[in-house]
Amino acid sequence: MTRIAIIGPGAIGGTLAAWLAQDAAHSVTVCARTPFDGLRVETPEGVITAQPEILTDPFQAGLVDWVLVCTKTYDADATGPWLERLAGPQTRVAIVQNGVEHVQLFAHLVPTQTIVPVMINLPAVRNAPGQIVQHRHGIIAVPAGPNGQAFAALFAKTEIEAAAHEDFTSQLWIKLTGNSHTIVPTLTLRATGPVWNAALESIVRGVVEECAAVGRAEGATIPQSVIDNAVEAAKAMREGAVAGSFHADRLAGHQLEVDARNGVIVRLGRKHGIPTPMNGVLVTLLEASGSPWISG
Repeated sequence: MTRIAIIGPGAIGGTLAAWLAQDAAHSVTVCARTPFDGLRVETPEGVITAQPEILTDPFQAGLVDWVLVCTKTYDADATGPWLERLAGPQTRVAIVQNGVEHVQLFAHLVPTQTIVPVMINLPAVRNAPGQIVQHRHGIIAVPAGPNGQAFAALFAKTEIEAAAHEDFTSQLWIKLTGNSHTIVPTLTLRATGPVWNAALESIVRGVVEECAAVGRAEGATIPQSVIDNAVEAAKAMREGAVAGSFHADRLAGHQLEVDARNGVIVRLGRKHGIPTPMNGVLVTLLEASGSPWISG
């Protein structure tokens, strides 16, 4: 029996917990702030349910084989009390978060050799605690090697496609590049498609091209098609549409992962001497919007 703990049962964490619990070889525990009655996920394959152990106090937890951290990036330190109880010398810790700095964010909490950074593309929305809608097929990428391969194997009996990649850096930066333009509707609170014009296109393309340039400097291979597809996605965005979790979090008044999403482009651009004026301006404006939930 593989003991798995998920910290953060939001849309991603709850969906992963429900899928992993479908395998009788897994014992799944969910670590939450408040209790709830089981998991119900509407997936493209139909509805799945699960009744994992749900803990709300770290002192209730014991050692497990795997910890999946599915919190927002700004909550990294808040997972410390859970990790102290869940993670032993043999425990592997998968960081299932946005951005490209998974290891750096948790290196002070657990040994780096136990950390498995995870790139996930899993469109899902939590409507209520334990109640989630998964909109499309899920994809997970992890680094090649024993730990990455072992993590991918956890999903062998699920519909989520999990694979280990030799060039994991490219997987991370391709996702960030493809999503980087969502800072525009997050700031304007308006879908980009209905107001599309040449000036807006230059801003969107600038944001995406800067991200790709920084990613390439970090060692990623990012095809031009990734940039073009991101711009086309922004152009095709319909009135009232929500451009992913970044946009959705601002609409809901939640804290934002500004630094992990676009701030990192500016920071690493500065490190490599790459100008990032579009990202810099939009990050500054978003942080200056006066909302108390902004996370720098």
